[in-house]
Amino acid sequence: MTPFFSNSFRYAAVLLALGVSIAAFSSPASAQRRDFVTEEEIEIIRDAQDIDTRIEVLSRMIDRRFAVLNIEVNGWKDARKPSDVWGELPKGTRIQLLSDIKKLLQKAVDDIDNLASNPNAAPIREKGDKRAKKDPERFGNAVRNLGSAAGRYLAPLKAELDKASNELEKGPILDSIDLCDQIIEAVGKLPAEVKKAKN
Repeated sequence: MTPFFSNSFRYAAVLLALGVSIAAFSSPASAQRRDFVTEEEIEIIRDAQDIDTRIEVLSRMIDRRFAVLNIEVNGWKDARKPSDVWGELPKGTRIQLLSDIKKLLQKAVDDIDNLASNPNAAPIREKGDKRAKKDPERFGNAVRNLGSAAGRYLAPLKAELDKASNELEKGPILDSIDLCDQIIEAVGKLPAEVKKAKN
């Protein structure tokens, strides 16, 4: 009885390996991994080292995907325009673009969380660098700006959830709604913004 089980197991393992090999080589286009940001956007993210700038560019990337989906979020006015800096508009299926939105929201949250847990990760300024004046405000501004974007996204996402035709669409929409709720809740825990007195 043991040899039969061993042979059957080996036979199943060979079939499984063969099936995986056939699947991998039969459809090279589907095997290619699709990134949730374009090549131009990768460079923009890389250049946006300050957290407030990083959140602004991530929000614009989200606005671009909503624009491609023809979903109005009252965001970046140039979201529908290709440019030399931003490149062509992102491409993908409806589900892919909805998934991109979720991943970009998650990246924004992760970037803020990473800086909150490791404040020394912020860029170090040279003495006399004018940007250093804004450094103490950058984190709070980033969280508030992300909260503002999340507030803009929430109602359109809920409307899309009501229209979603299948579970594959509902998944990233529900995840994005949950992220927006978490972001808005986090903004509510920030200390009140101190208004600077005008001279």
